[in-house]
Amino acid sequence: MGQEIDDACFCRQDFDTFHQRLTEETALLAEWFRQGHFDPGPPVAGFELEAWLVDAQLRPAPVNARFIERLGSPQVFPELATFNVEFNIEPLPLGGHILSQMANGLQQTWQQARRTAHEMQLELAMIGILPTVRDADLSPANLSAMNRYHALNSEIMRLRGGRPLRLDIHGHDILRAEHCDVMLESATTSFQIHLQVAPELAARAYNASIIASAPLVAVSANSPYLFGHDLWAETRIPLFEQSVEVGGYEEDAHGPMRRVSFGSGYARASLQEVFTENLEHFPVLLPVLFDAPPEHLAHLRLHNGTLWRWNRPLIGFTPSKIRSAQGNKPHLRIEQRVVPAGPTIADSVANAAFFYGLCWALCRQGEAAETRLPFATARDNFYAAARHGLDTQLIWLDGNKQPAHSLLLKTLLPLATQGLEALGIDHDEAAHYLGIIESRVKNACNGAAWQRAYVARHGPDMPALLAAYLERQHNGAPVHEWDI
Repeated sequence: MGQEIDDACFCRQDFDTFHQRLTEETALLAEWFRQGHFDPGPPVAGFELEAWLVDAQLRPAPVNARFIERLGSPQVFPELATFNVEFNIEPLPLGGHILSQMANGLQQTWQQARRTAHEMQLELAMIGILPTVRDADLSPANLSAMNRYHALNSEIMRLRGGRPLRLDIHGHDILRAEHCDVMLESATTSFQIHLQVAPELAARAYNASIIASAPLVAVSANSPYLFGHDLWAETRIPLFEQSVEVGGYEEDAHGPMRRVSFGSGYARASLQEVFTENLEHFPVLLPVLFDAPPEHLAHLRLHNGTLWRWNRPLIGFTPSKIRSAQGNKPHLRIEQRVVPAGPTIADSVANAAFFYGLCWALCRQGEAAETRLPFATARDNFYAAARHGLDTQLIWLDGNKQPAHSLLLKTLLPLATQGLEALGIDHDEAAHYLGIIESRVKNACNGAAWQRAYVARHGPDMPALLAAYLERQHNGAPVHEWDI
């Protein structure tokens, strides 16, 4: 959602013209799927990390424009709110020493960004939901000064007929709130993992990513508190789903189609099914008209960017190594969106390693994993894991329900090890980062568990919690090694 647009106001003709072009581009994409017109290259990895700017009182600091200008890094971008920023790395071939390359690249940019933050008497925080954020911080006054975000807010509220967005989350506590804008979304920051795959593996990889979502969110949960309420282990999930809910305006014969959701099912034949669903079931939200040929898929890609499935297929373009009439080659990527930011860079890279290994192992099994686990079960697993974290129970491919920790240790970590080995990941690096996941499970200590343990010992002082969290985060040790 970081791509800027030229205007934030639209007329009826803009929507009609956009829909016409979206229809044409969806038909073109379908033809590309029939022809196999995608980059067949080896798997490629990438990620996006969202973070918070906080002031000396550990409150959100709404100054991302000044921060980004002063930092001057091409890898750091504004997010929806003026107190959030996003870090990116260049995509890398998925093999060899990629895990240390990812860690070193992010560490270098992160440290440069922290130096800039310190020059501004600020600090950076890598956490799913900032414990000190208050309802009053999530106001339109703190919306980033980009046309895209202002248009997104206006169009969602228009589709809702001006009705306020209602937050209703039942966890350890119950939280209810209302907002007349989409700023609730800005309370959620994530670590989005990308996997580019060859076309013949794309549907399998997408389905594998869906199946992997539950164990992945169980081990990575890091968002238990919102406005001082103890809710889900990964409260980002219900918060994001409710923060841009359009509701009855997007219902069809099969029930409500939510813009943020676990999706409607596995891919059966190809990822084209998802883009067809985008066209047929979701109103255009940002009808920006591009002066570009249909082959750029500009309207299709923008429309897809306004639908936030927890597992989202993406179309990108691989630069041609040799200039030709065809130009850049389209490629297929899976964006895994369930992982929160933090607690540390080591934890983040470990989460990525676990995802890549598990997803690759699942999508290359002789018997497709999606034929052994109904989509409804994968979805139930996911919400149970988001609610309970490592304390959840999950149903796996054999149909048996078991505690998440035993499933992870006995089945999923060995699978992830096999997947990383098949990808050609350096053995020592794979063992190191999967070892972080293993220790996290054995110690029953992800970010959410550590935050709750700290509050249980020291009381519900959210600034004190965040100060202790940041002290440990900046020391760099993974969360399972933190004391309370």
